[in-house]
Amino acid sequence: MTWHWALMRSILVALGVTAIFGWPNPTVASVQIVGTANIVDGDTIDIGPVRIRLHGIDTAETGQTCPTSQGGDWRCGAYATRRLTDLIDGRSVSCDALDRDAYNRVIARCYSDTGEDLARALVAEGLAWAFTRYSDDYVSDEAHARADGRGVWRAEAIPPWEWRSNRWERAAEASPRVGCPIKGNINRRGERIYHTPWSPNYARTIVTEANGERWFCDEAEAQAAGWRAPRN
Repeated sequence: MTWHWALMRSILVALGVTAIFGWPNPTVASVQIVGTANIVDGDTIDIGPVRIRLHGIDTAETGQTCPTSQGGDWRCGAYATRRLTDLIDGRSVSCDALDRDAYNRVIARCYSDTGEDLARALVAEGLAWAFTRYSDDYVSDEAHARADGRGVWRAEAIPPWEWRSNRWERAAEASPRVGCPIKGNINRRGERIYHTPWSPNYARTIVTEANGERWFCDEAEAQAAGWRAPRN
């Protein structure tokens, strides 16, 4: 596809992206995206139409809980989302793009309008894990948070990647399309939205195939069919 960059840039600016440097080639790691941030969850933001996953970390999913040292639970996923909201929601954020993932999200190192590394702030407060499968950038920050018993390190919490895997396995076994637990829903406005087993609305979402709704085996399949992830 050939993009008319001047037109594309004007559209992005109108949608809240105040600057994109290094494009139109979005695969180049020198791309910088600047604009007002909207929070999706603890490690994902939108700047205009661009969905950005914070590099090097993984926060608990929105519906995930973590244990406390007293034997109770707290909503660690929702708390991480609220904390990121406190840091940047509605404010200008600058993101240095590093890559794209399988779900077409930009992987980026992002900074608040005060220059704070957002991923590092979350890890330092014990609200995110260093995602060492992809990066060791925040391992030392995690070690300090763990030593001080901050956030998720109050007790031994299940890392989000394990939590997602457990939810996936249970849902995949119960799905009518075996091994394909993603629910492709069509809402009242006709929007096609898919829900993974860890999505907040997964349990209440009903798939009615007679209405054109579907089950999917992975997010890439859902996106290719015209469904999108929910906007939290």
